[in-house]
Amino acid sequence: MQASIIFKNVKKEFLLQEDRTFKEFLPSLLSGKGWATTKEVLHEISFTISQGETVALVGKNGAGKSTILKLIAGVTYPSSGLVAVQGQVAPLIELGAGFHHELSGYENIFLNAAILGMHKKEIELCLSDIIAFSELEEYLHVPLKKYSTGMQMRLAFSIAIHTPAPILLVDEVLAVGDADFQKKCLRRLTEIKNTGDKVIVFVSHDEKSVVNFCERAILLENGEVVKDSIPSKIFELYLSNSQ
Repeated sequence: MQASIIFKNVKKEFLLQEDRTFKEFLPSLLSGKGWATTKEVLHEISFTISQGETVALVGKNGAGKSTILKLIAGVTYPSSGLVAVQGQVAPLIELGAGFHHELSGYENIFLNAAILGMHKKEIELCLSDIIAFSELEEYLHVPLKKYSTGMQMRLAFSIAIHTPAPILLVDEVLAVGDADFQKKCLRRLTEIKNTGDKVIVFVSHDEKSVVNFCERAILLENGEVVKDSIPSKIFELYLSNSQ
């Protein structure tokens, strides 16, 4: 199988500002004192994900899962090491980023899909499917600012899963909507998975979803890869480490 995502000795550091206000920052600046500390959130991690694989990232909050997704999406870049991604990425993380709350739901479909890299003709071809999946037909021409958070998430998810991108990044988005809509989202992701031609990188704390949906999982702890194996073994180790 062709490699779609390669991480090789990837390190990621962030600067944490110690002084919270300009008044606190100014004495540090004038005295030449350091104004920030460096925090390493990924410690030279390596893994490869091939075309057609569905892989879960598992770990406690702060383990580095979201940072990995952002590196794959190109939102941020490694401090050192190699991140190579073959193909367009559709990030189902921070759903609704780019929405304009003064525009209607219908107008936001075109806006958000364009941000995800779709051309107008591509959007028009799947427009009816996006609307039907969202179950928001009667609210389409209502300004987005009048939508509930759940309605906005449903619209955003519906747009994202209709993008033709070969790589999907899924970060806890199955929490959108009610239980029935969550099941519908998982069914749709399973359909996409079963085509066998897309990569899905899946972040969730839900053991059942990961075991049922993914054939492989990577356990992260304090920015390091602890184990890369089948999901049942990963959760066995994850739960034993959490006790």
